[in-house]
Amino acid sequence: MTLSTPLLAAAPLLAGLIGPALIGAAPAAQQADRPAVAPAQAPARTGGRTTGHATGRAAQNAAAPGDIVEHVAARTAADQRRVLDYWTPERMAKALPIGLLDIVTDDGLLSGLTGDADLRTTPELTGRRADLTVPRELVGTHRMAAARPDTSTIGARWMTGGLVSRTTGRVFLTVAGADFVCSASTVRSANRDVVVTAGHCVKDGAGAWAANWTFVPGYGTRGTHPYGQYTARRMFVAGPWSRGGDDDYDVGMVALATSHGRHVADVVGTQEIAFDAGRGGQAFGFGYPADPPYDGGHLVYCAGRLKDDPYGQSRDQGLGCDMTAGSSGGPWMTKFDPATGKGTIMSLSSFKYSDDRRTMYGPYFGQTIKALYGTAQNA
Repeated sequence: MTLSTPLLAAAPLLAGLIGPALIGAAPAAQQADRPAVAPAQAPARTGGRTTGHATGRAAQNAAAPGDIVEHVAARTAADQRRVLDYWTPERMAKALPIGLLDIVTDDGLLSGLTGDADLRTTPELTGRRADLTVPRELVGTHRMAAARPDTSTIGARWMTGGLVSRTTGRVFLTVAGADFVCSASTVRSANRDVVVTAGHCVKDGAGAWAANWTFVPGYGTRGTHPYGQYTARRMFVAGPWSRGGDDDYDVGMVALATSHGRHVADVVGTQEIAFDAGRGGQAFGFGYPADPPYDGGHLVYCAGRLKDDPYGQSRDQGLGCDMTAGSSGGPWMTKFDPATGKGTIMSLSSFKYSDDRRTMYGPYFGQTIKALYGTAQNA
């Protein structure tokens, strides 16, 4: 059976050799989760994250718009300081793709890996999840730079600057004692604190919430944290994601703490966000892929026409894109102006099917995601 693969940060699809130590500090004690609004009865989970293509179209898990689950993260100034101190340059460099989360926890690898471990050659990993590393025959086809942004590319380094180079950033987080990376973007919000990312970059489906969650906007533009580092203070996901990891709701909204007294929106700006947008059309996707031929140090983009999931396993749309792990949660925009770097976020990088490394899928932003955003922007 062919499996779909969450990119969890499009987890850094581990920067290349994934050699750095997998072990991170144990997560801080978790605050009690609570529904932000009373959830509807949990629907049966049939999403495509671990479902084969041959089953045909999965039944859709409808969610009430108010079905939102919340988690309190770094609440106090002391909590925030602890998180910032945790992320030393060495830990950031060693953070792994969150896409390996299920593998390292299910196989008990956390207790045995050393700093020299190469997860791609560990026998226990064979066959558990699709290997999102780029096949040897594709290395070299990726364009590392483009003076003028293309409206059709499966992956190129973003060289034009503009707003998107500041609003998009890397996320660093800890789950089950291991450190991971994702991508995220600021969005216009009432509290000037909200970023949008993948749900799996916030909470492991029905499993644990992420700890040590930190957003670094504009990563790599002028050093590793040119606009500061922002810790999470409150996290929000939709009920169907929290209860069962439903790919249709693989979206997380995070309300950040200020950095040196300044809101993230006031420092780097924001992108617009839209809900119930027309399907199809032209889109630009951004993120920080970390597996070869990428290294996680630069903003990368894909551009092209959106298409429906051909396997019927989700309501997600696909975008031609060879970005690897580390890109999970990166924003997809329509009405994007390459000259200014401004656009409207209407989806994000979520998963790939293991037999199609050139197409990324992202969830449709409907009424439940709109409610998710509304809750986060008033947090």
